[in-house]
Amino acid sequence: MTRELLHLPALRGGFLALLAAGLFGISTPAVQRLGAGLGAFTTAALLYSGAAAVGALSLRTAGHEARLQRSDAWRLIAMAGFGAALGPVALAWGLQQTSGASASLMLTLEALFTATLAWWLYSETMDRRVWAAMLLLFAGGMALVLDQAQQGGVQLTGLLAVLLATVAWGVDNTLSRGLAERDPSQVVMAKATLGAVATAALAVSTGEPLPSLYAALGLLAVGATGYGLSLRFYLLAQRAFGAARTGSVFAFAPFIGAAVAFGFGDRSAGWLMLLGGVLMLAGVVLHLTERHGHEHTHEVLEHEHAHRHDDGLHSHVHDVMPKGNHSHEHTHEPMTHAHPHAPDVHHQHVHRTS
Repeated sequence: MTRELLHLPALRGGFLALLAAGLFGISTPAVQRLGAGLGAFTTAALLYSGAAAVGALSLRTAGHEARLQRSDAWRLIAMAGFGAALGPVALAWGLQQTSGASASLMLTLEALFTATLAWWLYSETMDRRVWAAMLLLFAGGMALVLDQAQQGGVQLTGLLAVLLATVAWGVDNTLSRGLAERDPSQVVMAKATLGAVATAALAVSTGEPLPSLYAALGLLAVGATGYGLSLRFYLLAQRAFGAARTGSVFAFAPFIGAAVAFGFGDRSAGWLMLLGGVLMLAGVVLHLTERHGHEHTHEVLEHEHAHRHDDGLHSHVHDVMPKGNHSHEHTHEPMTHAHPHAPDVHHQHVHRTS
């Protein structure tokens, strides 16, 4: 992909979100295998220990990215509670009770909760196409619930636990939108460390058994890639084109996970599961084909984040003009123009119609 294409917010954001989706999608069936026989708290602690290690190893210099602030603490704690504790614990438990393919597909509903919360809290644009996409995702999820209800109570309970994980991660994704302009390495390390400490303490207090060396190393590796690197790419995608669209592209992750589960020998797919998968895939594609552009006005805005001076939005001057990405507090002067855009940090204007 050329540098010019990556400067387009939708393409750049979509590319980063797909990278995040691929890494997370592969992780779901891997967690089901490696976490077999382990407690849900232990599994979550190992996953986020691996993610914390990635965050620590990828820390950037202070001048390149905006650093975390004390005022971000409450948001990080909430993100860790929902995304690094409740979400992975519910998923780990649910994966032991239901099929890997159905659990993977159910995770598609994370996009539904993320988009709805982004619309409600951040006023991100939701036109008829996006609402239609969300309805298709919801219908697909209901088909999965019906499919697992036919398999028995344990299967359905496991799937509902996975559903709880999607709600938790939807809240986490919405909260993380407020930190999309911060250094993603710091965000990953802080969130993952908080989550790992909390779930490890719960694992010890509840007397969960220790994992084997193979399972521990495997889950650490899965956490480093599927939760650490994936979160990093997810935050960068949110920076490029908003929480709702990132969540929608990320909805490809469950299909990748279902395909990997099939490769591992999962043959649980019935006609309702296939119907649910088709509906969800249609919803994701419908959302991805959205194009949004109109004349809009940028109000005066003062903030700090990583930026460059060849993106058409950052025209302030320096005594010595820096090359490439750099971070400092800067002011945007009022500007009115028209171009395709997404609800990133520079495009939070209100629309008369949704």
